[in-house]
Amino acid sequence: MKQKRLLAVASGGGHWVQLLRMRDAFDGFEIAYVSTFKDRGEAMPGHRLYIVQDSSRLHRMAIIRNLVHAICIVLKERPSAIISTGSAPGLAFIIAGRLLGARTLWVDSIANGERLSSSGRIARRFAHRTVSQWPEVAEREGVPCWGSIL
Repeated sequence: MKQKRLLAVASGGGHWVQLLRMRDAFDGFEIAYVSTFKDRGEAMPGHRLYIVQDSSRLHRMAIIRNLVHAICIVLKERPSAIISTGSAPGLAFIIAGRLLGARTLWVDSIANGERLSSSGRIARRFAHRTVSQWPEVAEREGVPCWGSIL
């Protein structure tokens, strides 16, 4: 039986650290990673790694480029699921994955202790599931809290 594919997406820094701390949950999947940092491949031996440009809501052209890259990567990988711990580049993959038939999960950053991140508020409209790492934020925003990663 063919192994299901997972596309795991996070920009650099804390988003990447959070994604890596969830690796045990990825057992049973063939995993490809997406990051904004070129040196992440050393930590992912045996897995495909795609590098995309970092972006934010202030850089609209970078967001559009990332959405195009996301569509191309999702079409190439054909994942059954996509998970992202954020930021804006991860949002592009959530949108592309939803449009192309993958199940999608947005795990909002632990850094957002007051409300969902701006990307998380958009992801909530596209992702099959959006979760917060803060019970108070989850209750306020109407999303589940599955606990914290860090």
